Formats: sequence, C-alpha cells, structure tokens
Amino acid sequence: MNSNEVTLPEAQQMVDQWIKTIGVRYFSELTNLAILTEEVGELARIMARTYGDQSFKKSDEGKDMADEMADVLWVLICLANQTGVDLNEAFLKNIEKKTSRDKDRHQNNEKLK
Repeated sequence: MNSNEVTLPEAQQMVDQWIKTIGVRYFSELTNLAILTEEVGELARIMARTYGDQSFKKSDEGKDMADEMADVLWVLICLANQTGVDLNEAFLKNIEKKTSRDKDRHQNNEKLK
C-alpha cells in the first residue's frame, strides 16, 4: 500500500478525528441519513447527465463525480462511526454473503451474456 492509500479502518479513524477536532461533533444519525440521501442525489444528477439522457445545466458546472462519491463515502463513514459499525468487517462479511448466495446466479443469467 502506498502512502496515498487509506484502509477502511483508517478512513473511519480519520473521519472521527476530523469530526472531533474540526467538525465539533457529529450531526444526529437522522440528519446524517438525510445528508447521505442528498449526497447520493447529487451523484445521481452527475451520473444522469454524464451517462444518461439528460443534458448539463449551468448549475452543473464545476461538479465533480469523484468528489460527490467521496461525499457519499464521508457521510456513510460518519453513520458507521455513530452506530458502531466496523466497515471493514461489514464489507468482508458482505462479500462473503454475496459470493455464497450469488456464486452461480450471475453466471447463469442470460441477460449478462
């Protein structure tokens, strides 16, 4: 891993440290859920205009898809920290679940061929 890479546990710790030193405190869980929804909407807007059928508007100028994805990740990490979720552990369990549940499903899906 190079110095520009961050693990999920490191990311959770970095966000927590930033919140406690610069951000004063976490917003409530429900506020952060609303913010997460807003950030996903901003990402969806860029995706719809970049890959979908909608055209860009003047108000879309300067929007960066990578930055919007990072905003989604930031708020998701905040929610994980607030609710005691270890994202590394959750992610690994989720991959295991998907692998065992879907090991043949996608291979046998005619729509994916």
